[in-house]
Order: sequence, then structure tokens, then C-alpha cells
Amino acid sequence: MTENIVRFAASEQEPYIGQNLLNNGYVAELVKEVYSISGYKTDIKFYPLARARELAKQGKVDGLLPFYQQHTVNNVFVLSNPFPGSSIGLIKKKSLQIAKLSNLNDLSWHKLVFQDKYKFGAVRGTEDILSSYSEVKTLKLDLVSSDIQNIDKIIANRIDFAVIDKYTAADLLINKRPHFIGKLEFMPPPLLHSNFYVAFSTIPENVQKNKRIFDKGLKVTIDNGGLTKIMLKHGFMSEEVSGTSKQKLTIGTVNNNDMVVMKRLSKHFEAMHPNIKLEWRILDEDILRKRLMGDLAIADGQFDVMTIGTYETPIWAKRNWLTPLHSFPKKYDINDIIENVKKSLSYQDALYALPFYAESSVTYYRTDLLKKLNIKMPLQPTYEEIKQIAAKVHNPAEQIYGICLRGKAGWGGNMALLSTMVNTYNGQWFDTKWLPTLNTTPWHEAVSMYKNLIINYGPPEPINNNFVENLALFANGQCGIWIDATVAAGLLFNPKYSKVYDKLGIANAPIAKTSKGANWLWSWALAIPASSHKKEAAFKFITWATSKDYIKLVAQQEGWVSVPPGTRKSTYQNKDYLQAAPFAKFVFNAIQSADPHEPTLTPSPYIGIQYVGIPEFPAIGHQISLKLVEVLKGRIEIDRFLKESQAIAKQQMQHSGYILH
Repeated sequence: MTENIVRFAASEQEPYIGQNLLNNGYVAELVKEVYSISGYKTDIKFYPLARARELAKQGKVDGLLPFYQQHTVNNVFVLSNPFPGSSIGLIKKKSLQIAKLSNLNDLSWHKLVFQDKYKFGAVRGTEDILSSYSEVKTLKLDLVSSDIQNIDKIIANRIDFAVIDKYTAADLLINKRPHFIGKLEFMPPPLLHSNFYVAFSTIPENVQKNKRIFDKGLKVTIDNGGLTKIMLKHGFMSEEVSGTSKQKLTIGTVNNNDMVVMKRLSKHFEAMHPNIKLEWRILDEDILRKRLMGDLAIADGQFDVMTIGTYETPIWAKRNWLTPLHSFPKKYDINDIIENVKKSLSYQDALYALPFYAESSVTYYRTDLLKKLNIKMPLQPTYEEIKQIAAKVHNPAEQIYGICLRGKAGWGGNMALLSTMVNTYNGQWFDTKWLPTLNTTPWHEAVSMYKNLIINYGPPEPINNNFVENLALFANGQCGIWIDATVAAGLLFNPKYSKVYDKLGIANAPIAKTSKGANWLWSWALAIPASSHKKEAAFKFITWATSKDYIKLVAQQEGWVSVPPGTRKSTYQNKDYLQAAPFAKFVFNAIQSADPHEPTLTPSPYIGIQYVGIPEFPAIGHQISLKLVEVLKGRIEIDRFLKESQAIAKQQMQHSGYILH
């Protein structure tokens, strides 16, 4: 039987579609979902835009995606029905003042902007958006070839406004110009909501059939809520609370199990506060970070509660992006929070986020597999010992892999683990003069060990695996060893979730030449952005979700083994918890021993063990994480990876003024 496959040439348009995005991005995932309804598969390959269009024009593929409203159709393409695309509007410096508006959705600001004294920047092909407004008479317009050029021109005062998609602007600032974050703002509402289309080539005989199947599947996906779910998954749409007078709190959080439990139990909070309705945005870790930071980057103001970590809190607090937290109810018992966790979420002795759970990193292993092979895991293993054990345990024929490690791109993904490995090989990200030190022997040794472990003894396609995926693999009995966060212990020891709850051992995070910086310190915490207009309601929620009473509620509903760990001293003094969680004292000691203020054996200028506590690190870490994936794919050698990574880090540090050119 012939398999039904529809083939597309795609051009990258991050953050909507791209090779390095989750599931290749929202557009790709939607197209695959739509065709799957009719039993069709899709083959999407990425090319430069001109090449993708040419392949579609010549009929060498069935179509092109994504297609924009401003593109020319002619007789070359037949367009699908539309689906949500970009939100194109104007971005400017915060310091550029135009008239204050009583209503942010008042379109009258367009009239104020379109005046002779302002100069506009636009990417070629988008200038028609401006000229379509009747207010435009004489417009000073500067055309460029890329959005990043316009962002640079705004900062340099060469233009006043740029026409740009708001999510594109946010991602460019995060990944390319992090030192500009907080200086620009996107002006609501957008000038244009530009739809996306699938453009079908008119040459293939089945063009009308492909279009008909897509349009039919798209309607089904819209009607059954699938489109909304996919968009929410990628962080592009907000669920609206309609037909109610309740105050809506929008919460952005990560898709970890503890957060899913928090959402499920939040009905108790809503019952206690009947005038508050919670809207949840539960996202993949990498997408969450981009959307939260993007919200701040362009002053979008979408969130009332943000789930952030020990990296973001002091940096964002210093820039006045977060609301300082004080005047806690006596019952909350702020002094019960573990001291170094509280310190990591503070700036100038003021608390800016409340810890939902805290973690360090450890080595999990299967006691039954090691016993069968007459192997003993040291309490403090080295990476060489880990490699030897993983090699003996590895049995892919039985779907048991020697070791599971984070391989997915992201500064909080593959780079989090690699950073701790570099520490133990006596390496660091920067020396005391902020010069990058990536092209060095410790980095080479760490990357070599990382690649050896993950390629030779890990599961297939490791570049798709982060914390959540490896947790599922280990809980299903498919990993011999897993080096990752202590927060997983509550699930792995839980018979409701884990098949290996009674075959589980824990050791310290591995070391190489030093134990310094081997185990990280992290907390997922709840903060209130300064841009929120519902701070009082948000404070009620975050104090509820991080309280002693919430921990008791989780214990009642899920069992003591599942309570959020690492935050409160009282949890580790509770006999019920200690009895249910055999790992409790081990985890507590790991958290207590982690010191982000002295992360490396050789002195470093930064705070952070598995990250560098500077605003530029997400941009640096993200770009290098993508190159690390290329190493795992076998596309580049380690020497080239280190050389190019060194250049990336040095260029960013020069742009940001840490080092001279």
C-alpha cells in the first residue's frame, strides 16, 4: 500500500517555524496535525526562503510554508484557508515619549505616531503596512533587509520606530541583543494580525486534493480546540476568561509534574478566592523562558505570575522588572524557608520570588541492574566510573540504556549539565577579567566525556531529551543511570508513577578532577512582574502555593513522597515526610552544600553553578547549546565546537562592554 505523504519546503521564521524549535515550531506542528486527521504524513524540509519558493514553483515539492499575506501569489500558488500568524506593529525606545493614552487599546496612537517628525524602519516587503493607514501623508521610511538591523538602528537613534512582529522582536532581543532588554517596548495594539497560509504548488496534479484535505483538517482542528492547544504549547495565545466579572490572573509556568499538580490543586485557591480566576500557561522549559523574558523585553505585560529561577530573580530584580515581596502573613512563616534558597531569590536583602521547589543534582541508578552485574556505585562517583558502569549496563536490545542525560538544546537543557561537568574538570565559563575560557583543555575533556556517554550508552535521539523526557525513561525502567535534578526523587520513589521505585539508588553528582561545582542549586519560584496590574491578587496566589498549608494539601492529595521539596525546613523535620521519602536527608544535604557564589575551583567573576548570572547568558548559552547538538549529530568536531563557541561568547561580551574589542 502506497503511503500518503505531502512534502513541503519551509523557510525558517522563528519563533513560528524553525529547525531548532520544539517540534519545528507551531506552524510545522499544526500542518502535521491537520494532515494526520486524514491519515496523511508530512515531510517538511528547511531551505533558505528563495530556495524554498523555487522548489515549490517548480513543483519539486507539494507546497511552501509558511506563506504570508504580503507575499505575491500570481498563478504559481493556490493558498489554503488562513490560520493565525504574526502580530505586526511598532516597537520603539521606552524613552521616546508620545502622548499618554487613557486606553492601551485606543487606536488613536496610530495618528500620533504617523507624523513628519518621526522616522520609521521596515524590512523590505512590509512597508505597505504603514502606507495602508489614511493618517500617512509624508512618511520618512528607511528600508533594510533584516529586523535585527532595525533594532540596532532604534538603539542608535537612527530611526524612531520599527515595523516588526512582536514575538520576533522579543526573541531577537533575547538571543541576539540581551543588553538591550528593558530599553524597548512594543506598542499595543498591533497594526496588523497577519495570517499564515500553506501555499500549494499548481504544478502537481494533486494540488486541489492536498488543499481540500488541509482545509478540512484545519476546520476540525479549530473546532475541536486543537489549534488553540498547539498555539498555547508554543506560547502564542492566551486563553480568555469570558462571560465573568472575576479578576483573571495569568500564570506562566513550566511543564514539570509539580507544576501540573499545582494547577490541579489550584481549585482550592479559587474556592477560597471566588473573585479570582486563574489562567494557566504551562510551557516547555525553553519556551517558557523565552516567553517570560520576551514579555519583559518588549514590555508586553501578558503575565501576572511568572515561574522563574535562581538565575533570573536577582538579575530581573536589579532592573526593577519584579515586584519586591514583603508584609507576609504571620502564618506564612518566611523564616521557615531554607536560608541559601531564600538568599538565591533575593537582591539587596529583599526577596523577589517565593520558592515553589528547590533542587540540586544527583546520580540516580538502578540497584537491581548493578547487583545483577556485581557492580557497586560509589557514594561519590567519578565520571570515569560512571562511564564504566554505563558501558556494562547498556543493553539497547532490551531497551535498557546505560545512561540518560540532557541532550536537548537550551541554556537550561544540555548546557546545564555540561556546565557542571566543566566545573568538575576544573574549567569555567569566564576568567576574572570576563574573558571566555571555552577553548581550553577542561572544556575539551568535559565535552568529550559528555559526547562519549550520551552517544555510546544513551537512548536513541538524545537531542530530544530534557528533564521531563529522561524522567519518563528512567521511571519506565529504561535507564541504568541518570544524572539530573533532586526534584525527580519524589516521583521516582512513588509507586504510582515509577516502575523502579523499589530498585532505586542515589549517589552524589559525579566529579572529575574536583568536586567544586559538581552539583547545582536551582529553585523554580513564583514572582510577580512589575508590569502586572493585579499585584495584590498575585501575591495571594504565590503565598498560597508556597505555604506550609499547600505542602500539607499535596500530602493529603498525592502522598508525602510527592510534596514540593527543598524549600522549607519544616518539611525536613516532618516525621511523615522522612518516613515516606528515604531520599529526604540526601537531597537536603545536596541543596545545603551547593554554593553558587563560589562555583568553580579557579576563581570566577560570576554567581551560578550550572549557569552564569549575567543577562547575556541565555543568548550565549542558547547559541552554544545549538552547536552542542551539532556535535551530538556528528556534524562538527569538538575542536571546532569549542573554537566557534569561544567566538560566540567573546563577541557577546564585547557587545555588552565586559571586555574591550
